Amino acid sequence: MSALVDKAAKADKAARPADGRPVARKPGRWAAPPRPVWEEEPAKAGLAGKGVALGLACFAILFPLWIVVVTSLQTKKTIDEAGGLVVVPRSITFVAYQELLGGGQVQRAALVSVGVTLVGTLFSMTVSVLCAYGLSRTGSLGHRWILMTLLATMFFGAGLIPTYLLVQALGLTDTYLALILPSAVSVFNILVLRSFFMGISPELIDSARIDGAGDWRILWKIVMPLSRAVLAVIALFYAVGYWSAWFNASIYLTDQDMMPLQNVMIQLVQKQERPVGLAAQINTGQLSPLAIQMAVMVMALLPVAVLSPFVQKHFKKGMLTGAIKG
Repeated sequence: MSALVDKAAKADKAARPADGRPVARKPGRWAAPPRPVWEEEPAKAGLAGKGVALGLACFAILFPLWIVVVTSLQTKKTIDEAGGLVVVPRSITFVAYQELLGGGQVQRAALVSVGVTLVGTLFSMTVSVLCAYGLSRTGSLGHRWILMTLLATMFFGAGLIPTYLLVQALGLTDTYLALILPSAVSVFNILVLRSFFMGISPELIDSARIDGAGDWRILWKIVMPLSRAVLAVIALFYAVGYWSAWFNASIYLTDQDMMPLQNVMIQLVQKQERPVGLAAQINTGQLSPLAIQMAVMVMALLPVAVLSPFVQKHFKKGMLTGAIKG
């Protein structure tokens, strides 16, 4: 028997071409069936095409970011000579960033955005995790009705005017809570967390209950450690949402000193109410308005660009698994 197997292996090796790739042939008595197409080694033309496509996609994404960063680091003279956006850097200066971070409205707005993002993300994650865990226990009180109510809010909304009247009646206008509470919970994120929690082995939870653990201990010691991937993804979603939010501040806040960074950036880009110090610098020709605008954009994009790579590895396990299960 072994001799026949060795003879078939030698015949298969002799039938291979010079590059060593197996040839397609009818499956015989001792020959293995041909492999599927997706298991075959890609051709050189296919690899080259994929490389070109990925290179063009990266270029289309990174080139605008390059222009924004380079323009924010140029002097007014260089920007005027280039006629606007600068592609090739000539002289590097950090004057725009020094003016933005040297105190004043922009620095205060950045601190407001950081505070709202941290507090809002913590509050939203707490509410979402507790709600999702309760809904993942199918025998909990009012489970079905609460779930149906949450699903209804995804398709039907009260509208802007009733929401504004509610915020005004609660006395939240001109407070930082108006930037957090109206958009604190996302039903979609709750459903993703619920699906992930329902995918955890029931035997593991039942064994913890037999040992005397309550729901709070099970959630803190078992469910949350096993759900780090989906928790990281949902936390990133909430953080990006709070950091990029500008609409709530534009309708609920009237105090200019309470505005977050995104609203100040809109004012700078649209050349509306510039901060007093920056307006004086721009009017005297010491700063370029375009450099200031690009610098504010960099400041707004930097936190998301820094945090995203650390959470990227959790997207496949957390987001996709949580969305498919259940």
